[in-house]
Amino acid sequence: MAESAPIANLIELSGGSFLMGNEQDAYPADGEGPVREVFLSSFSISSTAVTNAEFEAFVADTNYMTTAEQSEDGNPPWSFVFAGLLPDDFSPTRGVLGAEWWRQVEGADWLHPEGPGSELEPGCSRWNHPVVHVSWFDAKAFAEWADCRLPTEAEWEFAARGDLNQKRFPWGDESKLGEDFMCNIFTGSFPDKNDAEDGWVGTCPVDAFPANNFGLHNCSGNVWEWCDDWFSSRHESDEPIIDPKGPLMGLDRVVKGGSYLCHDSYCNRYRLGARMGLLPDSSLGHQGFRIAR
Repeated sequence: MAESAPIANLIELSGGSFLMGNEQDAYPADGEGPVREVFLSSFSISSTAVTNAEFEAFVADTNYMTTAEQSEDGNPPWSFVFAGLLPDDFSPTRGVLGAEWWRQVEGADWLHPEGPGSELEPGCSRWNHPVVHVSWFDAKAFAEWADCRLPTEAEWEFAARGDLNQKRFPWGDESKLGEDFMCNIFTGSFPDKNDAEDGWVGTCPVDAFPANNFGLHNCSGNVWEWCDDWFSSRHESDEPIIDPKGPLMGLDRVVKGGSYLCHDSYCNRYRLGARMGLLPDSSLGHQGFRIAR
């Protein structure tokens, strides 16, 4: 890593035991349950997701090209962009059957999050937003450059809970604290109209909402975050469960935290016990990561 390169603020955690997973409001096929006691050794984790500014320093130092920037079989590179973030006069693009709000946009990548014409300039208002359109491979490459790694799913969930055992969110069980939104999700009528009651359409700064008890920001909503683990809907049954690292192999990698597209009518996976699996080469406009050591 270049000596002058910025790095996310790492928070040291002493580890301990916690109840991992969720059985209420759960998606059974995602393997949220059963709730199980997990013991973790000490580790460090970044207080925020990796920002565009931090990722730019990595690219400048290494000339790295993300998965979304690489051509496949001679076709122009592309990534998935939420249709609601594209201008009305944007050229027609391919969608996803059953999830037509995702559009396949040529030229969309971390530096051009909505495709051509959306280039991020150093110091712009989104410089402190989480980097998106990054695959698991991109996240791992950044982490190694920073002399870090991706967190395990257990580490991520332990840190995100902030010592609030079995709460739905980093601040408690309710989706809001009184009238206050505590995270960046989709408000309004999904997917057609986001009324931005929480203050944001699309991503927000990585520290836009209050930190949890451990000092981590935005563990619910904003962007999904890659974990190191392979995804499986089954979990270790041997007790005690100490420093689990997930299956030895698989097709998908675990993502946690939900995103700015989460909405209770469609996807309430911004709960701390929620999880999904994504192909490691996936690139989407709501996918980011944080790092650990």
